[in-house]
Amino acid sequence: MTPVKVIGPDEPADPSWVEARSPDEAVRHAGEGRTVLVVLDGDEATQLATASVYAWVGARVFRTSRPAQVRTALDMVESLAGRRPPALTRRGLA
Repeated sequence: MTPVKVIGPDEPADPSWVEARSPDEAVRHAGEGRTVLVVLDGDEATQLATASVYAWVGARVFRTSRPAQVRTALDMVESLAGRRPPALTRRGLA
């Protein structure tokens, strides 16, 4: 699977990427093996929530004005989905 990529608002998009305007569209395109681009708009909370949903359903490229924050959210989603190991693991000793 293609790693998740975060790009800035002015960075060019690869012509092979397809933009999804809904999670259903993202699922369909990802299922066809295409690299899905999502453009994130709105405030920080909206962008993080949107990125999380789209990453869960298979989107791989995110265009945002908040790349550091979105990258953190995407790393968390990838770990929860089992597509990447967690950055830190702790074992609770009770």
